[in-house]
Amino acid sequence: MNKTDHPHEVIVSGIHLELTAALKEHVREKMERLFRHEGHIVRIKVELECDRKHDREHKFIAKGHIVIHGPDINATVDAEECYKAIDLLVDKLDQGLRRRHGVAKDKRNHPHAIEFADVELPKAI
Repeated sequence: MNKTDHPHEVIVSGIHLELTAALKEHVREKMERLFRHEGHIVRIKVELECDRKHDREHKFIAKGHIVIHGPDINATVDAEECYKAIDLLVDKLDQGLRRRHGVAKDKRNHPHAIEFADVELPKAI
């Protein structure tokens, strides 16, 4: 991947699916939204899969893996169209990032209480 064109690392792979340049660019454009919301993302891995078990309908499965400082975020969605699966995946990953940010913010603003049951405190004069 060329670092000058895309400063953020997005790895796109296809399973039973030929990745076109347009499909890769669509994934990169959609993932830029996640990089704008969270600056600590190391890389994003996206797997696009065409499930060929169904004869009449091809289901597309999109799997996303955000490598970030701390626990990673994973999501999986499926849809009837590949582009729709990508859009749903970005929404689900964004929701996971927002949830993670909210938990971290709550921990910052509400530290755990300290129990002083067995400790004698000096009396104020």
